Amino acid sequence: MTFDPARALRLAQETFDIESAAVLGLKARTNDAFARAVEVILAVRGRVVVMGMGKSGHIGRKIAATLASTGTPAMFVHPGEASHGDLGMIKPIDLVLAISNSGEVDEVTTLLPVIKRLGATVIAMTGNPASSLGRHADIVLDSGVEKEACPLQLAPTASTTAQLALGDALAVALLDARGFQSDDFARSHPGGALGRKLLTHLSDVMRSGDAVPMVAPGASFTELMRAMSLDGFGAAGVVDADRLLLGIFTDGDLRRLIERGDMDLRQRTAADVMRAHPRTIRADVLAVEAAELMEKHGITRLLVVDADGRLCGAVNSNDLMRAKVI
Repeated sequence: MTFDPARALRLAQETFDIESAAVLGLKARTNDAFARAVEVILAVRGRVVVMGMGKSGHIGRKIAATLASTGTPAMFVHPGEASHGDLGMIKPIDLVLAISNSGEVDEVTTLLPVIKRLGATVIAMTGNPASSLGRHADIVLDSGVEKEACPLQLAPTASTTAQLALGDALAVALLDARGFQSDDFARSHPGGALGRKLLTHLSDVMRSGDAVPMVAPGASFTELMRAMSLDGFGAAGVVDADRLLLGIFTDGDLRRLIERGDMDLRQRTAADVMRAHPRTIRADVLAVEAAELMEKHGITRLLVVDADGRLCGAVNSNDLMRAKVI
């Protein structure tokens, strides 16, 4: 068969239309049963056990992952494996979310009497509420669609899109009811970009100890340059005997002095050339706050002070990039 680009584009656009209609069609059928499902899941002392065969199983895995990452303990159990021992994973305190478009998949329906005897609540997500699955369930969520996007009406397409959207709707309603916040999300995603931004404190990534470039007010200009060059930081803090921060001198300050040409720098001390009252940040803030402060003021480095104004650290944009905060 010869490939027809125009036909491919037309089928793609029809697929979008059909699947969009399938999702929008859920609105009219999302009723009190949905609210009851959310209420029951909130009350579960165990986990939400998601089950489904074939394409519904793939959707079920995603729904379980979304629930788990948004504050609702959940896992996926394959119905076929459940018949051969994995049913032991399900406890009376759990809730089973069974997904099947037809509601008549043998691997799922044969488990329902056993699950009911366990005492676990069953929520069905099905396109056929009158099916065996629908009749055995405590709550039924109607995920039915008028037609599949597949021209042969064989491959699950619009029906799985509807299941996915309905699962997302459950997750969103649940996270809202739980008061789930961005920092909660970050704790379950410590390896992701959001997790790093919301969990990494400045004290975790800043330079500290001997790596902090600092000099006394009476330090010579040569000593100041040496401190500025420490690990390529490009700046040095000027501190008193108690490490109270008095000022800063940066490579930008050096360029400006040279451009003016009005000073014999070799005769100057750190106190002569420093800028007093530099912009600083506390070590106990999130590292992302340092990035935001740098961006706001168009700078690339910050000195870090403690509650008493003593210099305790330093950080630049490269440090934050290495930590993948920016």
